[in-house]
Amino acid sequence: MRRWSGKEITLRGLFGLLGGYGLAALWCAVIARWLPMAPLDASLIATILSFLLFAAVVIWAFASRSLGRLTGGGAVCILAGIVLLKGSML
Repeated sequence: MRRWSGKEITLRGLFGLLGGYGLAALWCAVIARWLPMAPLDASLIATILSFLLFAAVVIWAFASRSLGRLTGGGAVCILAGIVLLKGSML
């Protein structure tokens, strides 16, 4: 197991914190739009699920093998969320 540099730990921490918040907010909106129920209920369920997603992204930030895989996976998640959100607005 190799040692991470201070820069890599900082970047992973920032991705976990800021990227996790961004992904959780984006997917909260996507889930709330796609759930087939009353808007209030859908937003409550989506918000609860976003807390789980945020925790998963923070864990993923430090479990990922490389920063390249981490940012690539994050970009795919963001693009998928944007596509689904735009599709639900049509």
